Amino acid sequence: MPKNVLLAPPENVMVRCENLVKIYKTDEVEVMALQGLDLTVERGELMGIVGSSGSGKSTLLNMLGGLDKPSAGTLFVDGKDLLKFGEKELIEYMRDTVGFVWQNNARNLIPYLTAIQNVEFPMLLKGVKNRRSQAERLLDAVGLSARKNSLLGQMSGGEQQRVAIAIALSNNPRLLLADEPTGAVDTKTAAMVLDVFKRINREMGVTIIIVTHDVNLSRSIDRVVSIRDGKTATEMIRKQPISHIASFGELSEAQKAEAEASREELAVLDRVGRLQLPKEYLSALGIKGGDKVKVELEEGAILIRSGIKGKNEDAGR
Repeated sequence: MPKNVLLAPPENVMVRCENLVKIYKTDEVEVMALQGLDLTVERGELMGIVGSSGSGKSTLLNMLGGLDKPSAGTLFVDGKDLLKFGEKELIEYMRDTVGFVWQNNARNLIPYLTAIQNVEFPMLLKGVKNRRSQAERLLDAVGLSARKNSLLGQMSGGEQQRVAIAIALSNNPRLLLADEPTGAVDTKTAAMVLDVFKRINREMGVTIIIVTHDVNLSRSIDRVVSIRDGKTATEMIRKQPISHIASFGELSEAQKAEAEASREELAVLDRVGRLQLPKEYLSALGIKGGDKVKVELEEGAILIRSGIKGKNEDAGR
């Protein structure tokens, strides 16, 4: 088989990114938003993505949603190579495969329509039959059956966000993307919104990726990927899943301690063996970017030692 032929990922994989690069150019400057990011998401998974502002997480979400294209690399979603899409294929993908929930409700909702009319509207554009019954089913799924005839101004921020989730599900997507879905609500409401995502994931089997700054939210998700400087840096996985719990805040102090103890943070090697070391580790040892270090294999462990004479030599294992 020719080397340049890309194979679609296995059937159980919903998202596969390999060496994903995104460069934004202006007349005077080039900015690398993604610098060789790798990521795999299985079908039916609910996962979180965290990272500081400018880390590349929103750029990644926009690419998965078909709103932006990589400059280089490989991007498969639902077995489709997004880099090969023309305009027609991209529109079909955004219409049929992916749903998007934004932090800003104004991007999801039409204020002069009722909740059920908002959910029906995308189906109307597609010519879907039995729109009313499907919209009622989706509002029931997010716990808003009793509010279906309410205008958005009569609803709380959390209720509006749940309407937005129902709208994102109106095209029956296989992948649901949420960009800071709890960024504009309080902690209690955030827990309710996360509970909705968990229930949808469990009952409908929709693959869900949530970008968040919310520490409590990320603690309530069993797999959390951290992006730093445009690369996948670490993964936080839970050895004992708590996906059935709506919120980390619902746990007792003893249960929180047990849940935290079951979390394990793993550094991620990229496809060519590169590794991002935690900045606090490097800072503690006085190692800066661009410094030379010694890398040694010792008794089944990889040792990284400062290459500068006189510094604390052990940097990690």
